[in-house]
Amino acid sequence: MEGTLTRAAVLHPGATDLRIEEWPDPVPGAGEILVKVAACGLCRTDLHYLHGVPTAKTPPLVLGHEVSGTVEAVGGGVEGVAIGARVLLPPVIPCGACELCRRGRGNICARMQMLGNHRDGGFAEYVVVPATCAFPLPSNLPLEESSVVSDAGSTAYHAVVNRGHVAPGEWVAVLGCGGVGLSVLQVVKAVGGRIVAVDVAAEKLETAKRLGADEVVDGRGEVVKSLRKITGGGPDVAFEVIGNPATIRAAVEGVRAGGRVVVVGYADADVPLPAGRIMFRELEIRGSLGCPLSDFPRVLAMAAKGGFDLRAMVTHRFPLEGINEGFAALHAGMPGLVRGIAVP
Repeated sequence: MEGTLTRAAVLHPGATDLRIEEWPDPVPGAGEILVKVAACGLCRTDLHYLHGVPTAKTPPLVLGHEVSGTVEAVGGGVEGVAIGARVLLPPVIPCGACELCRRGRGNICARMQMLGNHRDGGFAEYVVVPATCAFPLPSNLPLEESSVVSDAGSTAYHAVVNRGHVAPGEWVAVLGCGGVGLSVLQVVKAVGGRIVAVDVAAEKLETAKRLGADEVVDGRGEVVKSLRKITGGGPDVAFEVIGNPATIRAAVEGVRAGGRVVVVGYADADVPLPAGRIMFRELEIRGSLGCPLSDFPRVLAMAAKGGFDLRAMVTHRFPLEGINEGFAALHAGMPGLVRGIAVP
């Protein structure tokens, strides 16, 4: 395929939308595979890049990091990967050699390569990744909808299991019921937690109920008082999945003594926090980013057992030519949109 062209949604310098154009077909090198993209999720991280957050690689750049597809070709030295195999690609490719990678924390590897940030991503017909970074998709999972497991599902798993350490029976608040927030909710349900979902959008709270939330709270009201009343003093764990300074503070103020706060949402502003409360009540505040590659088989096993309602999560599909409409809908908070995917 070397020397041929294909379609891709490309970010150009200074642009606030993506340009659909012909793009050189990627060619797998030694140890790499070429994947024909079945679907790629539309994530708020992509929206940040469209709104001016710099990418690691200077544009022009193909965005998109939440990819499912089929193996089209393999590079030299690749063994055990069948042409046509259905695969899920992780958003981040760790270096595998640094101290953090050796400690199993490749999700925060300093030399990580993120699809659609450090290298061309999945808003295209084809993408190249290392063969070691492709995970077989269980046969009972739908190919297109499973793309959202790559980021929303895996990020939620890491946040709940590795960072929040949610135990059966614990009360858990999920602040923000977008694609990642609803994924967090479903992982909490899978591990046996009790859930209070918080959002300002009534339709998102309805979706949260359908996906297993025990209680819901309108985020426009007195969130902290509501959380304490429902849970008898505050949740054991609160997940902030918006990236809003106000909701991060509400999570800290809402949890019970000895509680844990996990910040999953990205905020580019400082957050004033009640240091006395954090000290006196022995609160724990943790960040959570992505998911280590070692956990992807566990995430997919959970998905295969019905841990994620993928058809409820993927509410909209867009062709590459309609991808800017999809991002406009995401930015506007279009009612009914949980997660959109681009289908080349």
